[in-house]
Amino acid sequence: MESSDALIARFLALHPKIIDLSLGRIERLLADLGHPERRLPPVIHVAGTNGKGSTIAFMRAILESAGLAVHVYTSPHLVRFHERIRLGRTGGGRFVDEERLVEALRRCDAVNGAQPITVFEITTAAAFWLFAETPADVLLLEVGLGGRADATNVIERPAAAVVTAIGRDHADYLGDTVEKVAIEKAGVFKRGRPAVIAPQDYAEADTVLCASAEAAGAGPILVGGQDFSAHEERGRLVYKDEDGLLDLPRPKLFGRHQLVNAGTAVAALRAAGFGRLDAAAFEAGMSRVEWPGRLQRLTKGRLPGLMPQGAELWLDGGHNPDGARALAAAMADVEERSPAPLVLIVGMLGTKDADAYLRCFLGLAREAIAVPIVGQVAARPASDVAAVAHRVGLTASTAPSVEAALASLHDYVWDRPPRVLVCGSLYLAGEMLAANGTLPQ
Repeated sequence: MESSDALIARFLALHPKIIDLSLGRIERLLADLGHPERRLPPVIHVAGTNGKGSTIAFMRAILESAGLAVHVYTSPHLVRFHERIRLGRTGGGRFVDEERLVEALRRCDAVNGAQPITVFEITTAAAFWLFAETPADVLLLEVGLGGRADATNVIERPAAAVVTAIGRDHADYLGDTVEKVAIEKAGVFKRGRPAVIAPQDYAEADTVLCASAEAAGAGPILVGGQDFSAHEERGRLVYKDEDGLLDLPRPKLFGRHQLVNAGTAVAALRAAGFGRLDAAAFEAGMSRVEWPGRLQRLTKGRLPGLMPQGAELWLDGGHNPDGARALAAAMADVEERSPAPLVLIVGMLGTKDADAYLRCFLGLAREAIAVPIVGQVAARPASDVAAVAHRVGLTASTAPSVEAALASLHDYVWDRPPRVLVCGSLYLAGEMLAANGTLPQ
């Protein structure tokens, strides 16, 4: 029997473009499958440039703490495709197993035949079929790219549609301005359904999202900073909206940006009809939340042992300038609390703005060690990344792998053990977790 990896590889031949934003092909396949997208539990649909996955992780942790069964669809995966589809069950969901994934992919393959369809479209259809066949209380659905013409945007009446922070990314598909990106993301808003807009870094994004939600007839429209807020106070997260205040533990996920994501998650759950959950579920969710590869400190596994004694190892898969600014701010907070020389181990795709990304670490990082990203044809050569780092003002070198970069730290004389941040790409984050033997669960 074909494995899921073999099936997905074969699907690449069904359409000449890996990414081709439109809804016609998936709508045709879903109709032929008997419309599984119409047999789903309540759906919270999440779009945005940064923070989508973390916001979903907070919602899942809260809902599962309340004893609910939660389906989750996210992308991309870090190590194995199965991470994209989490099937809900009481006591905590699990990634889809190989047998069920193959069954769903083969069903979609048989129904689709040789008709044109992208890999993301056919695998999204397979996910919808699995979610429809497996009882659960809610589906947390992440947009793949954009929103308006993304394959997930076939949900006609979501329990709520959420847009997290907007920034510049995927300009080839979404446009080269914040306004154009925001228009695409706002395509998830639906008439008569709640719209939740996270606090935005760009005023023009906020303006476009609010206007788009109104034009779509969405409602109620809840805007971060106006209709709800979240901030840290005495080491706690204080959330406030018109329904009242929640005094919660500081989120387990580190970084000031995670306070925003946590607040957006609470607002989304309340808008979607889950506001009556016991306060203990919101509290437990803040403490239980997990989201691998996003400002994750690795203390176990093979890789920490390659570094000098006492060194810290951190990992983040963010890859655009806005994500880098949030990451640099978080690492500055760590530095303020516990000073240590910061070393970046960085790999990036050629499609990303390495110049703007690396500039965020000026004055913070002692140096950058550029590494290749294995198996990615779009990866920028390590020598190019090092050249960009040098051009923006960072001390830079190259290493053939993350392992070699970590081992090279023994060649330095440190005043205190270094803090190492592996960053620049989700593909590199996945490669590192696999090498470390700490796969996402």
